[in-house]
Amino acid sequence: MPVEEAVSTAQLYREIARADWSRLAAGMPQPLTETEVVQLRGLGDRLDMAEVREVYLPLSRLLSLYAHATKRLGAATSEFLQEADPTTPFVIGVAGSVAVGKSTIARLLRELLSRWSDTPRVELITTDGFLFPNDELERRGLMDRKGFPESYDRRALLAFLTEVKSGAPQVRAPFYSHMRYDIVPDAVVTVRRPDVVIVEGLNVLQPPPNPNDVAVSELFDFSVYVDADAVDIRQWYIDRFLALRRAAFSNPNSYFNVLADLSDDEAVERALHFWNTINLPNLEENVLPTRHRATLVLQKAADHKVETVQLRKL
Repeated sequence: MPVEEAVSTAQLYREIARADWSRLAAGMPQPLTETEVVQLRGLGDRLDMAEVREVYLPLSRLLSLYAHATKRLGAATSEFLQEADPTTPFVIGVAGSVAVGKSTIARLLRELLSRWSDTPRVELITTDGFLFPNDELERRGLMDRKGFPESYDRRALLAFLTEVKSGAPQVRAPFYSHMRYDIVPDAVVTVRRPDVVIVEGLNVLQPPPNPNDVAVSELFDFSVYVDADAVDIRQWYIDRFLALRRAAFSNPNSYFNVLADLSDDEAVERALHFWNTINLPNLEENVLPTRHRATLVLQKAADHKVETVQLRKL
């Protein structure tokens, strides 16, 4: 990139240290119990009450304020245009690598946002539901690139979000089973015009394949990128793979049941193969380059704790 076109992170974002960000939670009630936090936590995550209170509680309040301000702006615009107020859901995108903890964060934000009076009704959609079915991926020769941008039905995801933003009374999304590792035919997730819709996925901040196409992120009102050093994410991925081998993979109905009997060394070797041939290339080629598109970046340390928050300047 030419020097004159380069834009530094410091120019785009306010960088807020963990200690300074945590002070924003002063006086905010903690709405979740320890049991609820444990239930929200994904395999390998180390989410605890302190992390919820110091990082995610103030983030949820900021998101609630953004949603309220956006709703007010929409009402003011409608009044100016002398139109009925078509208030639509506030849409939040959550992006980041495999195993970085974005699914846990999305679930946590859903629960926290629903406790604020401005945003009581919150729905969560994952882009896994918009993966092409395995039969279609096989036909296209993409099974080994599952999770890469081309493995998703981008048009269906755009159509879903367009309906959400248009204020449709209910919108349906496909349902993905991690147990079956595939889309479940005739199963759907229904969104009924909530206050907030959270869309979580690897590539939600991806630019469109053609310059004249609409990007999925253009339908977001706010976006969060969960970041960490690739070496740390690799270790988290291996740890999660080993945990899944002892849990979900052992289910005879699991797509990955054939991996349940691997020894520890064999499981680590297989996890590293998946990481090095699929997940790391996808991170480096497609996911990480979208980081600068996010409204807010959560930077995690090796212990899974958020150490800095970067908020895009208005």
